[in-house]
Amino acid sequence: MPSTAKGRALQAFRERFGREPALVVRAPGRVNLIGEHVDYNAGLVLPAAIDRAAWIAAAPVADDAITIEAADLAERTSFRMEHVAARIDQDGRPLAPWAFYPAGVASVLHGQGLRVPGVDVALASDVPIGAGLSSSAAIEVAFAVLWRALGGWEIGGLDLARLCQQAENVYVGVACGLMDPFASLHGKRGHALLLDCRSLEWKAIPLPAATVVVVADTKVRRQLAESEFNLRRRQCEEAVEILRRTMPAIRSLRDVAPAELERRRDALPALLFQRARHVVEEIARVQAVVPDVERGDAAALGCAMTAAHRSGRDLYEVSCDELDVLVDAAVGLEGCYGARLTGAGFGGCTVSLVAASRAERFATELSRAYRQATGVIPGVWICEAAEGAEVIVPAAA
Repeated sequence: MPSTAKGRALQAFRERFGREPALVVRAPGRVNLIGEHVDYNAGLVLPAAIDRAAWIAAAPVADDAITIEAADLAERTSFRMEHVAARIDQDGRPLAPWAFYPAGVASVLHGQGLRVPGVDVALASDVPIGAGLSSSAAIEVAFAVLWRALGGWEIGGLDLARLCQQAENVYVGVACGLMDPFASLHGKRGHALLLDCRSLEWKAIPLPAATVVVVADTKVRRQLAESEFNLRRRQCEEAVEILRRTMPAIRSLRDVAPAELERRRDALPALLFQRARHVVEEIARVQAVVPDVERGDAAALGCAMTAAHRSGRDLYEVSCDELDVLVDAAVGLEGCYGARLTGAGFGGCTVSLVAASRAERFATELSRAYRQATGVIPGVWICEAAEGAEVIVPAAA
């Protein structure tokens, strides 16, 4: 099979379906530079789409069957809309977990009265699964953009991101926020995306000049639906309910300033205070660092990223030993402005802001340090901020 995800999708389509695809869709993964676990608290986030993506090669079919070849897994499924609610394929077998993502999108789109045409699809991705780079959102966005192109309907990016979020929340069962599908849909080359998860106002901000983003994969995997991700969200909601007794106007932790939370420390159980403190301080961190990023201050952004990691580690408790090893090693290397876990945590990846002139050496030294500490060879990628999801006709593919 070809080495690129795009090549694997194209070859798998030709081999499985015996024809050329009508279109190709690319939907990128993302890193979150800062603003972790605040999107579902109506906070501010600063993600960037990256140049690793889910790719699908597809062509419409005469009936309503949705047939998907998962090239990287050597698995396939076929289902119709009447099977989606029961999570079974057209032969009555349970859908594989990877198929929940396209099936969930189909279910949500159909529920909105949008046409979801039958289609033959080959799927491949170079966004590592379970690594905190939004592999699931990339797949969901790819299928949403596919059906938008084939279905004869038009929905804007923010609304489509909401529908992808709904698919993950309701069908897959992960209480994620809006950030991941938003970043996959709205990415801009060379830029981070500042998103206000309450107002949904956003803008693209150029990343500091002469810097790159280096992603390092611990190789530790977790299943979000089986992790403590949903628990963290419930803990935030519980903290808000308690705080409302003396702050009746608040709707989420976005409405609580760090000083106000500190004054109410005794009103919250110790664990809930910890969780809430991370969220309110992380939102404040994003607000404080954005003007620095707009001035191109790489050092300020890196410092904020490292502080965010320590908060996620100590207060929100979403790090792990392997993530800490990578972050500690990264910030000790020449050319690194800062580093942190990216994504939900509990494993997965770190993201480091690094001087472009030092990136290759940094990647080599970081890999060596992690291997010496853990015995595991990490995946390390020098990434660029990429454009968001797109439909490509085969001639241009």
